[in-house]
Amino acid sequence: MNVGTLKQILLITDGCSNQGGDPAAAAALAREAGITINVIGVMERDIIDEKGAAEIQNIAMSGGGVSQIVYTKQLSQTVQMVTRKAMTQTIQGIVNKELKHILGSNGSIEALPPEKRGDVLEVVDELGETVDLDILVLVDTSASMKPKLETVKEALLDLSLSLNARMGNNQFSVFIFPGKRKETEKLLDWTPKLESLAAIFPKLQTGGITPTGPAIHEAIRHFDRKRKLRGYHTHDDGQYFEESI
Repeated sequence: MNVGTLKQILLITDGCSNQGGDPAAAAALAREAGITINVIGVMERDIIDEKGAAEIQNIAMSGGGVSQIVYTKQLSQTVQMVTRKAMTQTIQGIVNKELKHILGSNGSIEALPPEKRGDVLEVVDELGETVDLDILVLVDTSASMKPKLETVKEALLDLSLSLNARMGNNQFSVFIFPGKRKETEKLLDWTPKLESLAAIFPKLQTGGITPTGPAIHEAIRHFDRKRKLRGYHTHDDGQYFEESI
């Protein structure tokens, strides 16, 4: 079964968006474009703003993904868990669509007899190890995130190591919001490795607004640019030409 490349946005934040429209509506647009949005809310103490918690959940629900609120010290394991869980959820959704196509409207993994269900879940697990994965990480760098950025960096490096153990190809990209001059700023373009973040993260400036909606819109555009570039090849002189399909 060919499931193509799984596309995820991983949003790491600690509070409410306060500029640029409804981020849940932006997440719904991402889902329509075939991109899953997962949201991790990072907190330092037992207190989390109820409005912020509701927003985190709504963004993930609209984006077809997983949300989790965690203490800073649990961030590394949570980033890996959420990414893996969302991969499995997405693949199961694709498999269920195939089953409906084959078995009719009642076809789903849950509806299969136990022995068949086990076989299908093995396929889902195998696809989770072999499918290609594009993850765009959106990191909130508003003022309250300053003490958490070192942990965010470590969590992303751990994620890179964890996913590189898979057989499938991984591509990562990292954006922050707000940026120095714009609402969103690209830190890292598509790459199979996140190691270069170790040099970038300590230099980040925190502060300002939290434009979560515009950041999600920019992430969708970045996926779209990548998709368009896949339709191009390069001449020996370095010029792009469009591949005829």
